[in-house]
Amino acid sequence: MAMIPLRDNLRTLRPTIVNWSIIGACIAVFLWQLDQPMLGVERAFVPRNLWPGSTHPAKGLVAASAAALLSMFMHGGLLHLASNMLFLWVFGDNVEERLGRLRYLLFYITCGLLALAAHCVMTGFSDKPVVGASGAIAGVLGGYWVLFRGARIRALVPLVIIWFVTDVPAWFFLAAWFILQFLAGLTAGPDSPVASWAHVAGFVAGALLVKHFLPRRFKGPRVIKIEFH
Repeated sequence: MAMIPLRDNLRTLRPTIVNWSIIGACIAVFLWQLDQPMLGVERAFVPRNLWPGSTHPAKGLVAASAAALLSMFMHGGLLHLASNMLFLWVFGDNVEERLGRLRYLLFYITCGLLALAAHCVMTGFSDKPVVGASGAIAGVLGGYWVLFRGARIRALVPLVIIWFVTDVPAWFFLAAWFILQFLAGLTAGPDSPVASWAHVAGFVAGALLVKHFLPRRFKGPRVIKIEFH
C-alpha cells in the first residue's frame, strides 16, 4: 500500500495559477462526465484508434490527439480524481514556480502525451479507453525529483492495519512511488484498470525533460523552505 502525501515543506512565493487551473479543469471535466457519462466514454482516448481502419468517432491521428488531451483531464471515479488532484496539489506548485507558468503547462502536457504513447506501446494499442491525469502528474513527480529531492514530505503511511503521519525525504517518497508503479506494470495483466506503464513513462519523461524547460535566466529561488510543526 502506497504512502499518501499531505504536503511538503516548500512554499511558493506567488500564486501557481496554472496548477490551480489544471486542478479546476479536471474537476469541471469530471462533473461533465457525471452529467454526460456515455458522451464522456465516447470522447475518451482509445489507443487502437491510432490505427487505420478504426470505426471509432475519434479515429485518426488528429482526432486521437484531441481525445488524448481531453482524456488527460478525465477520471474514472471520485477516488481516482481525488488521488490525482492531491498529488498535483502537493508537488505541482513548486515545479510551476521553478519553470514558470507557460513552461510548466507545456511540460505537463508533454509528459502526459509521452506517458500515453508508452501506454499504447506497452498494451499493444489496446481497444480500452484511457482516462486520467496520472501520466502527466507522474511527469510532475519526475520533475520534482530532479529539482526538489532534498525537500521533505509529510505523508500518511500504512503500517499493517495502522496509519500514521510522518515526515519522509522527498527522494525516498518518490523512489518508493516509482518502484511500486514499476512492479505494478510488471505484474499487471492486459485488462488492468491502472495504466502503470503510463505512470512509469511519465515519471521518467519528467525527470529527463524538466531541465530543458527551465528558464535560461532565473532570478534566485522562488520557493521557501519551512520546518514542519
